[in-house]
Amino acid sequence: MTNERNKKILLELVKQPENSRCADCGAPEPDWASYKIGVFVCLNCSGIHRSLSSRVKSIRLDFWEDDLVEFMKSTGNANARAVYEKAVPPYYYRPLENDCNVLRDQWIRAKYQRMEFNGVTKYPPLAYTTGFHEGILWKKGKENMQFQKRKFVLSEREFTLSYYNKEDYFNMPDLNATFQPQKISHPHGLQITYQDENKTRNLYVYHESAEEIVIWYNSIRAARYAYLKTAYPTGSDEDLVPMITRNYLKEGYMEKTGPLQKESFRKRWFILDSQNRKLLYFKDQLDAEELGVIFIGTESNGYSVRECVPKHARGNKWKCGIMVETPERQFVFMCEQEREQKQWLNALRKVLSRPMSPQDYTGKRRRPGACLQSTEQIVPEFMLLIGSEEGMQN
Repeated sequence: MTNERNKKILLELVKQPENSRCADCGAPEPDWASYKIGVFVCLNCSGIHRSLSSRVKSIRLDFWEDDLVEFMKSTGNANARAVYEKAVPPYYYRPLENDCNVLRDQWIRAKYQRMEFNGVTKYPPLAYTTGFHEGILWKKGKENMQFQKRKFVLSEREFTLSYYNKEDYFNMPDLNATFQPQKISHPHGLQITYQDENKTRNLYVYHESAEEIVIWYNSIRAARYAYLKTAYPTGSDEDLVPMITRNYLKEGYMEKTGPLQKESFRKRWFILDSQNRKLLYFKDQLDAEELGVIFIGTESNGYSVRECVPKHARGNKWKCGIMVETPERQFVFMCEQEREQKQWLNALRKVLSRPMSPQDYTGKRRRPGACLQSTEQIVPEFMLLIGSEEGMQN
């Protein structure tokens, strides 16, 4: 009877708004609880808590003693956040339910093990407070799959990220960083994207240490946040934080034909960057440089997307067609499966339905170029601007 009563109490507690989502990733209807910390968590986050020797039980399946239930009643997610998340910097990325494991793991360790955000500890990495970070990352070669060690230097003062190898020196705006463990085939894989000579380019890096790669990620976010505060001095955190870094709305292979729609279809890797309203395509998923980019406006500006069956298809292996129409031309793509076709249609329609902002019009017109120099004195191979030059001038 005691166990049934306690189970009923816990099920009522987890229905309360502050407890109805995982304390760490926000997943709905958490079924587990850490009775050491007093928080309700999802199955995935419960495994991380268990690895920290945090005492974890299932709400529904395990036996709960009276004193543990009383502790859960007196604590809960809201009270725990007031302690463990008292001083989370606005730029620090709070992982969501579907984010990769390394982000959730390090978020939980930072909160409860290292006590980074309680407002008292002196632990937070210096990169977050000094705006400077340097170290070694494994970087994929531009033309092959070989990863080599490279020294990276992040400077918030200069709004730059550099890496060292050759004697070329580039200025690059519009930096973005996103975790891509599956694409890079490493649990700590990070994709860094930037603009160079009118092209979107990618760097693929990783670090053996989960803590170190997340420090790099949040250090880049800290520098981006500082840039945005400078570029948009009246912007609120609510406006600026979503602009720091972004995950891509949809990625995957599609077949693409040429402007006459009579050319042979070729398989390409596509990335839909919804924040910048761009559909980029590459020869392969780990290519360093884009082959092309399609701006996605709104229907009122002459853009549309729909299913299609191409009339002059040649060389295509896949049968599920998509047509993207812009004021300049029509683009025809083929998906392997109907499920992929529907996912791409839904993702593209999300971008189409979002009103254009002034920044969107500027981004469509802008042709960012890199400042390329050859020098014998400077040894950074690349220097990436953390923000855009145009924004710094506004």
